[in-house]
Amino acid sequence: MNLIIVEDEIRLRQGLANNIPWEEHGIEVVGLAANGVEALRLAERKRPDIMLIDVQMPEMDGLTLARKLRERPEYGSMLKLIILSGHDNFGYAQDAMAQGVSQYLLKPAAEDEILAAVLEAARQLRAEMERWREQSELKVKWQEHLPHLQSGFFQQWTAGVYETEEVLNKCREYQIGLSERDRIAVALVDVDSSPQEEVRFKAENAPMRHFSLQCLAKELLPAPSCWVCPDRHGYTLLVFTLPPEDNEDDFALRVQASVMQLLSRARETLDLTASAGICSGAGSVGEMSELYAQAFRALQERIVYGHDIVIPYREQERKQQGVRSQPALEKALEIALELADETKALEALQDLCDKSLEPAESAEEVHEAVLYLSSLFIRMIQKQGWMIKDVAGDDTAFFGNVRLLTSKEHTRAWLARNVAHICAYLQRQRRLTSNGLIRSILAIVDQEIDRDITLHTVADRLFVNSSYVSRLFKQETGVSFSAYVLERKMERAKAVLQEGGKVYDAARLVGYRDVSYFTKVFRKYWGITPGGIKA
Repeated sequence: MNLIIVEDEIRLRQGLANNIPWEEHGIEVVGLAANGVEALRLAERKRPDIMLIDVQMPEMDGLTLARKLRERPEYGSMLKLIILSGHDNFGYAQDAMAQGVSQYLLKPAAEDEILAAVLEAARQLRAEMERWREQSELKVKWQEHLPHLQSGFFQQWTAGVYETEEVLNKCREYQIGLSERDRIAVALVDVDSSPQEEVRFKAENAPMRHFSLQCLAKELLPAPSCWVCPDRHGYTLLVFTLPPEDNEDDFALRVQASVMQLLSRARETLDLTASAGICSGAGSVGEMSELYAQAFRALQERIVYGHDIVIPYREQERKQQGVRSQPALEKALEIALELADETKALEALQDLCDKSLEPAESAEEVHEAVLYLSSLFIRMIQKQGWMIKDVAGDDTAFFGNVRLLTSKEHTRAWLARNVAHICAYLQRQRRLTSNGLIRSILAIVDQEIDRDITLHTVADRLFVNSSYVSRLFKQETGVSFSAYVLERKMERAKAVLQEGGKVYDAARLVGYRDVSYFTKVFRKYWGITPGGIKA
């Protein structure tokens, strides 16, 4: 801490500077002044932390000096002033305290008393600086977190959580310049998904794409004319503000033009397409949840109109149409899926989409059609005793929320992927089943090589028909069942003979009771008699 001593008596001034062990207590005397005028000039150059000031001085007294120091904003409360006075007068002390003096000492004050006063001033100053630091850090943190706090407020506001008075209070708290007389309009923007885009790819890249879109929106539509943040569904929320004196028709056109420009810039700058829904018109601060709901419903209509489009909200006047079932096509799809015939399944699906999905003229009708079509796949999967997530993988999410499908093309692509998922899963299951059956057959042959093994006896043991076993065995191993059994028997017999076994022993160990017949078969297979095999 830096200290300036202001005292007109030279002996007392020098004594205060030299007789008190300031440095031992972390205090450095950076200047001595004989009067207030000199002290002012010195304070400008040295910027002290503490000043020890005599009251009675020529040219400018101590109280005048204190007042002039307090008038200068660069000093503020961070300069501590201690008065030394020979006047034991309450008026002097009261005047000193009014000038922001921290302590008022009466002469003659002991050196210990003066040191204690300076050290207390230093302690107070450190405490104030610590509070200032904490407050400054708090302000920085507040500013850093303000966008997040504003986003949270907008999400709650659009959900209808707050009354109008609460909204206005929150706007003031979060530095959102809105008044009760202002009008607002809401738009929701979402990044479009391409029909071929896999859900895993979308999930991994969606946060970055949505963040990029929000950054672009903030650049094109700065606050306070438009507030941009993510909504609770992950869409980009745009809240346009209309001052009371502006025309609502002009405002509606500006909103439309602004959103269209945002979509255009997203294509050019970010290389992505997006769609937007806009509420029907401007509303009051208290009507936010209704305006948001209109924009949300308008955005859902892109599943009918396609991508890269701005859709204004319109009341649905046409009666909604349900989906008619198509038993013949449903059966054709089911049979094709059970046969894992992907081509025929896609043909049946195409006909079903043409009759249920294409005629839909609203988002609700499209969603009804998707629910109908997805139920066909669910029924097929559950009929087989499978889990949907095991079959559909990353595409399972759409079964739980069909609103994730953002266009008819996107929907058709998802349905076609489900056909591929089911066919592939069925083929894998059949391979696993057949592999298990083949392993059982091979185990029987290996364990009963010393017996007469036939295709019919093995089929009966495994409770399947012999023609199926014959075809499956040839398909999986590349050889017929009888050829495989003969190969295993001849290999085993050859090994026995090479190990020094007799011909009779070799024949018996591979299931031949007639040695001459065994010799004939062995010679035909190996081109040499059993006796010709040497140990």
